[in-house]
Amino acid sequence: MSRTPKYIFAGDFRDLESYFAACPHKDVSFRKGDYLWEPGEPFDRIHYIRSGVVQNYLVHETGHRKIISFHAGGTIFPGFHYLHYQIEESLLSTAMTHVQAYEYTQDQFAAMFAENFTLVRHVIDWFSSYTNLLIYDSGHQEYNSSFVRLCNLLYLLKLSDTGRQNLLHELTQEELADTLGVSLMNVSRGLTELRHRGIIETKRKAITILDADGLMALCSGETLAPPTTTV
Repeated sequence: MSRTPKYIFAGDFRDLESYFAACPHKDVSFRKGDYLWEPGEPFDRIHYIRSGVVQNYLVHETGHRKIISFHAGGTIFPGFHYLHYQIEESLLSTAMTHVQAYEYTQDQFAAMFAENFTLVRHVIDWFSSYTNLLIYDSGHQEYNSSFVRLCNLLYLLKLSDTGRQNLLHELTQEELADTLGVSLMNVSRGLTELRHRGIIETKRKAITILDADGLMALCSGETLAPPTTTV
């Protein structure tokens, strides 16, 4: 079965929650706006997010911000690997809502990774989904118009329970622009066009999708799941 890209990672490790709880860890919580690690701190802790939503973004040396992904209850963040990459020093994560998590050191998670094959499978699948998002975002969204990019993002957020319940009611127009890599003016124009078509309703930052089929008709093919065929 082909999978659509996803900007929100949630629930993909939920079946291992009791295992995560039984392993050595630290219980942590973050208030809205808190960093999961401070700017300049090493990228050396891994969180199993029990509840809440985290925003992951990159700050370019010019000061521009690019939101890459969102992570919610039932997933780990950041992913586990053994190597260090320079770009990680530009990555930051902040809590969009109150977040509760289990926190592991690299060594603690490495021990879990070495003993639990199910965890290994989940980590591989997680990285596959993350790679798919990065390829989609840089190799496909990049060539769409600002309007189509916005439609694609809203459609993909709608597919996720977390997206419907949180992000469509939390994301500002600035955050939509930072996720899409387009100007705030283009996002504002796109939302206005979708309102005029009766596809969305906006109220106090919240975006409600009124016409899902109409939104799908405006999305690019790579965004939509292929139709199910029967033989």
